Amino acid sequence: MRTIEHANRIRIAIIGGGSVVFCQTLIGDILAGATKAVDFTLMAPTTVRTSVMAAWAESLIRAEGLSATVSVLTDQREAVRHADYVIATFNIGGLRATECDYEIPMRHGVDQCVGDTLGPGGIFRAQRAIPVATQLARDISELCPRAVLLNYVNPMAMICWALGDGPVTTVGLCHGVQVSLDLIAGYTGVPKQEIEYLSAGINHMAWFLRLQHRGSDLYPLLRERFEHPEYYANEKVRGELFRHFGYFMTESTAHLSEYLPYFRKNPAALTDYCDELDSGTETGAEVKWSRMVAERWKDGELVDMHPTLGQPSSEYGPRIIEAIETGQQFHFQGNVINRGMIVNLPPDCCVEGPMIADGSGLHQVIAGELPSCCAALNLTNINVQRLAVEAALDGDPEALVHACAVDPLTSAVLTLREIREMAGEMLDAQREWLPQFAGRRIRTLPSIPIPEGTRRAEVPLDPSLAVAARFGQLAEIEGRSGSRPAVRERGAI
Repeated sequence: MRTIEHANRIRIAIIGGGSVVFCQTLIGDILAGATKAVDFTLMAPTTVRTSVMAAWAESLIRAEGLSATVSVLTDQREAVRHADYVIATFNIGGLRATECDYEIPMRHGVDQCVGDTLGPGGIFRAQRAIPVATQLARDISELCPRAVLLNYVNPMAMICWALGDGPVTTVGLCHGVQVSLDLIAGYTGVPKQEIEYLSAGINHMAWFLRLQHRGSDLYPLLRERFEHPEYYANEKVRGELFRHFGYFMTESTAHLSEYLPYFRKNPAALTDYCDELDSGTETGAEVKWSRMVAERWKDGELVDMHPTLGQPSSEYGPRIIEAIETGQQFHFQGNVINRGMIVNLPPDCCVEGPMIADGSGLHQVIAGELPSCCAALNLTNINVQRLAVEAALDGDPEALVHACAVDPLTSAVLTLREIREMAGEMLDAQREWLPQFAGRRIRTLPSIPIPEGTRRAEVPLDPSLAVAARFGQLAEIEGRSGSRPAVRERGAI
């Protein structure tokens, strides 16, 4: 812990420092807090965007008369050298990779709206990001081993799982809980700051296990609200899951529609649940948004070069840094290796649950046990995450196919052969970003035609198949004779 007036300045490296959303938000929030003597380093492979973001940050620093500094680097190792905090906001492959994540599955019949956390898009985004994240962790371990790594890169759970229990203190941060609490406050009429809650699960699929206001349960009112069309229409997917499983989730209707097999598997489901324009559930919403951002970036519309410090956002990262620097406790939701935080999820998976930041670092809080139905839904996503992480770390094309094959949405739409073909096409299209798969391809398994009249191989049958075969023979005899065979005594078959 340092005091606010400490002589040593705080050094923060932002890897992916050209992120127009995260970079501006996080720098502004950090400088609006108690820790203003900050040296920022913005790192990306090129300076096309980081130079613009640095100019924006310098304008803010001058306007507010702060002692902070900003520098730009293209070398990751130099960027993290001696850093106190490292913030990851990178997106490997950018718009072109995002288009591949969406367009190829769509040609095969898998309809995604975001595609950054699960589904074929999330699985391949993990393949691009995990090697970069693990190299970043190795650089931190060597060059600034006491630094805290704050990860904002999706797919959050897969990346944090891949980083595992290594020597680098790592936590993944998302704003799903904060945004969901805003919605719950609106639905119930209770001020957000007065809502007492416990949330636990996995990233983008955590559950509000407790919602209270001054000791009273808010769930009966929230359930009653979602039986009315004016509330249900706001969030059909999350509302429908809430009605059937009993717990409100921390992720938006758009994201959630991709993580389960119910809502995007056919045109009827899409019409029923994903038909609200500008809700994020529409087909290809993330690609459309990314293209818009790219156009506005080229036109210079996204960066205001006359910034001032405003009201801090709800992002956790800046407040975690302030808590560690000042010693004041801060409670938040973090993504870390389970280690028993949630007892009925695998101990080695990445979970999202309650944590505390203070002058001694980051601390997990035991959340306990999820309701069985909630844990079951989480496990369908954890299975995909495990296989995708194995594929990324080992460069194993078969694990990549298996991850796609157990994905809830993909498996609701495609056969195994179709999934293999889709994954192979995606791997070939993205090889420039996937060095771990160099020289390795997804095997082609052609269909096996069965000619008419093929005699089955003579093999031992298990008892149930033997019974079925015997009944088939009896039916054939009956069909030839036109009479019903006599009923045998019990146990004769």
